[in-house]
Amino acid sequence: MANEMNSADDPHETAAGNDFGFPDDTATDEQEIAALLEQLASGVDNAADQLMPLVYDRLRGLAQKMLRNESPSHTLQPTALVNEAYIRMLGQSQVNWQGKTHFFAIGARMMRRILVDHARRKLSKKRGGSLHRISLEEDLCVSKRSDEDVLAIEDALSKLAELDPRQAQIVELRFYGGLTVDEVAEVLKVSKRTVESDWTMLRAWLRRELTSEHST
Repeated sequence: MANEMNSADDPHETAAGNDFGFPDDTATDEQEIAALLEQLASGVDNAADQLMPLVYDRLRGLAQKMLRNESPSHTLQPTALVNEAYIRMLGQSQVNWQGKTHFFAIGARMMRRILVDHARRKLSKKRGGSLHRISLEEDLCVSKRSDEDVLAIEDALSKLAELDPRQAQIVELRFYGGLTVDEVAEVLKVSKRTVESDWTMLRAWLRRELTSEHST
């Protein structure tokens, strides 16, 4: 897959650090989150209630980022998105939580699925409609994203997943999850250099895919 993409340099890309504006966790918080995730996996009754206050701010920041470019008519609010995602995460069976970063990666995936389901429900009530050009900003955000845009991005990710599942995960974790390059490398258990190289090519591939197949 990587060989099929065009490389593109991006002076605005920050390879390391919390470049998505999420609050940094203290070492104590990280240890407590890790301990509670172990308890959650073991079925301890009150682990979920104790975990929520520690992860809520970052989950809400993630939800706000995802909803920031939605159209003004979008009805989902960050709090509702966080709550539904958290419920879905707790409902996952046989999840081997591998720490804080893995937890937020799964959170991003749940939020993505909720947004896609929401867009599909809304579009199912509409009739007709035509494809339109999607304009990606420098950081791959879509300004005032419509339901059609959400599904177009989902279609592109599904296509990418068939070509290269790992690269699809990189897009999901960076584009939806707001994870740093270091965090993505940790989740996928690959080198930081691999993520940086893939991410550069993936930005070019996504821009080409979304502006060609969905243009009028």
